[in-house]
Amino acid sequence: MAKPTGVKRMTEDSDSALTPAERVEDLPRILRALQLAVREALQRHKQAGNPVAVWRNDRVEWIPPEEIPDPLDETDE
Repeated sequence: MAKPTGVKRMTEDSDSALTPAERVEDLPRILRALQLAVREALQRHKQAGNPVAVWRNDRVEWIPPEEIPDPLDETDE
């Protein structure tokens, strides 16, 4: 069977030595993974010309692709 192309591992660190409970308790790592996932999703939506939905002012608002912030412009690290 051929190996799929374009497949990325979710983590570069080997965490096979950690138990599932230890992985769940690693909040900084979980938050980094979630932040990366959101950045990638926003970037893909913007590149594809798709809007994104956000919860703001007690309702759903659609952000057009031209108003989606560029993830590379944000420096929160």
